[in-house]
Amino acid sequence: MPSSPVANRRYRGSSAEERRAQRREQFLEAAIQVYGEQGYRNATVKAVCEAAGLTERYFYESFSNSEELLVASFQAVMRFLFGELEKAIAEASGGPVERARAMLTAYYEALQGHPQSARVFLVEISGVSPAVDQALEASLHEFGDLIARTLSPRGDGSAASDPLLRAGVVGGVIHVALKWISSGYSQPLHEVVGAAMRLCLVLRGR
Repeated sequence: MPSSPVANRRYRGSSAEERRAQRREQFLEAAIQVYGEQGYRNATVKAVCEAAGLTERYFYESFSNSEELLVASFQAVMRFLFGELEKAIAEASGGPVERARAMLTAYYEALQGHPQSARVFLVEISGVSPAVDQALEASLHEFGDLIARTLSPRGDGSAASDPLLRAGVVGGVIHVALKWISSGYSQPLHEVVGAAMRLCLVLRGR
């Protein structure tokens, strides 16, 4: 069905669709801030709307409920995080081990530099509902694939074909992050990366 002329009308240089997309981004940024400060379970739609500077009417224009917003904000965090990791891998010199070390360094730097996003990624996403758990599982699978591809000489993920082993390594990398964050980032970054690197090298049989 063709869109209506009203839907396509531009306001101050922006179409209705562009303004809706902008409001959605405002809600995502606000959710990451509010969930990072208060926790998802303590946050309300009203609190997110206030942080976004928008009304609840606009909230329900983009999201059916808070759970849907949590998934969307989590996915936004993951897109940013994977973008940082891919960039670090592409810019790293040396072989697979050096690329993996650069990737892990970028991972922990991103968590340290964006503590609110880190809380959404590591804490608030867990155990909310089956739908949210599914989003988490998909991201963990993607993370495991990225680690395996980075450590593979051919970049094809052949460093570990065992999905259980990949899952164990990803879980270890994340638990290192949780321990580091809970300590107030007390250990130097290179020590944290070194610990995670030893876990990842299991995928190469070392």
